[in-house]
Amino acid sequence: MTESLIWWSIAIYLLIAIGIAILSRQGKSESMSGYFLGNRQMNGFVSALSYSATTYSAFMMVGLAGLTYAGGVGALGFEIIYFAGVSLVAIFGPKFWAVGKKFNFVTPSEMLGHRYNSKRVAMAVSIASCVFLIPYAAVQLAGVGYLLQGTTNGAIPFTSGVMLATAIAIFFSYVAGIRSVMWTDSLQAIMMIVASTLVAFLVIQGLGGFAALFETLATEHPQSLTVPGPGLFSFITFLGLTIPWFFFSLSNPQVSQRLFMPSSLRSMRQMLIGFLVFGFIYTLVSVLWGFSALAAFPSLERADLATPSLLASAFVPPVLGVIVMIGIMAAAVSTIDSIMLTLSSMLARDVYANVKPDASEKRQLLVGKIVIPVIALMSLGFAELQLDLIAVLSVAASSGLVAMVPAIIGAFYWKRGTAAGALVSVLGTGAFVLFVYAIGNSFLGLPAGVWGIIVSSVLFVGVSLATQPCQSSADSFMEAIKEELAKKSLKPKKSETEFSPSLQSKIR
Repeated sequence: MTESLIWWSIAIYLLIAIGIAILSRQGKSESMSGYFLGNRQMNGFVSALSYSATTYSAFMMVGLAGLTYAGGVGALGFEIIYFAGVSLVAIFGPKFWAVGKKFNFVTPSEMLGHRYNSKRVAMAVSIASCVFLIPYAAVQLAGVGYLLQGTTNGAIPFTSGVMLATAIAIFFSYVAGIRSVMWTDSLQAIMMIVASTLVAFLVIQGLGGFAALFETLATEHPQSLTVPGPGLFSFITFLGLTIPWFFFSLSNPQVSQRLFMPSSLRSMRQMLIGFLVFGFIYTLVSVLWGFSALAAFPSLERADLATPSLLASAFVPPVLGVIVMIGIMAAAVSTIDSIMLTLSSMLARDVYANVKPDASEKRQLLVGKIVIPVIALMSLGFAELQLDLIAVLSVAASSGLVAMVPAIIGAFYWKRGTAAGALVSVLGTGAFVLFVYAIGNSFLGLPAGVWGIIVSSVLFVGVSLATQPCQSSADSFMEAIKEELAKKSLKPKKSETEFSPSLQSKIR
């Protein structure tokens, strides 16, 4: 792939994506719900593609492929655990949707603040999310930087790729808020799955087919096909990576906020089914990419260069290679702009609006828009550190965010949970996870990912039992879920509410 081919391809993609983003506008959004949730009117098909593009970012084709290159088949087990964790959406998704509709929640932190009747809980969750999600956004930017640098052999520098991704993400966020992000996500998801699957088969055929690929791995890299493999995965390391990933759909607010957006429970079911089909295919493709790179280029300097090296190789026709590259870049941008929108909505709704209780909806929206480029620039600065192994860094962010999981579960299932318990578990666990990473990601032999869920659960339950809950808030919250879900289940069918034309004339 020549540098000019890459730049022209990026330009064509941008023209198409910008056109879709502009067409997605439905008048001027002047409410928080309109700008950040698409007025809760997203259909199942668009929601599924957008959820997929947001979740499967640079982490997959760059990060998971790199993790497979470095750690072998254990990477597949790691990702399958995440895949199993998506089942949490089937349990919690309808509840998020019901209370979001009932109370007009815009952010998950606002929901927790209402449930525990505490502004401080909402503010703490928002700030903790910023602390851990900005590095995760930076990981996506770094993925684009490595991708463009690797596919052009350094002709496009790492920094240029990072700055390009930042600018695109800011633009898509501003055009029409979440609507433009979701519709451009749909384009990106289709590009990702079609092009990457096709190219994976071409690369494997170039290596002699599936049998030849795995024969090469079994002969030259036998440890890559076993667990714990070449040494990256041990049982404790595997736990530290998979526990935060299992709870990803609940702990990461840019994902859980999507549960407020579907127009109906039917749309949410379609979103979940579509995402599961997409995710299963994309997981297998990403792992095969990592194995293919290991067979073709066994001595790469960095594991995260596995995918860029394949795309720049003779195994991949330049046009197909550049389409995959654009798809990966677009996926990373999708995650970045989703994170920027979520964090800006949380800072505006749950920090600014709680500090300034008289702030109008328009004022909150203005603050949210002002915060977007600030978050983007902070992520860009973090990406420039060029830290190692994108997959591990992604999980590191989730290790801190897992602090919210006990408070979220307690919000729906434990009336005894208190504001003090939620507050201490979020802040205490977040601080402890940062401490563990500061001393080398291990404390008493356990990684931060394991400590996160243990410490947050103990703190939430222990402090809640030692303090008094707001019973009225818990009762009204859980009753609202029952009422909203009952409305949907008891809604009469069309055949039960409409008479035939002949019968209508008789009634008249």
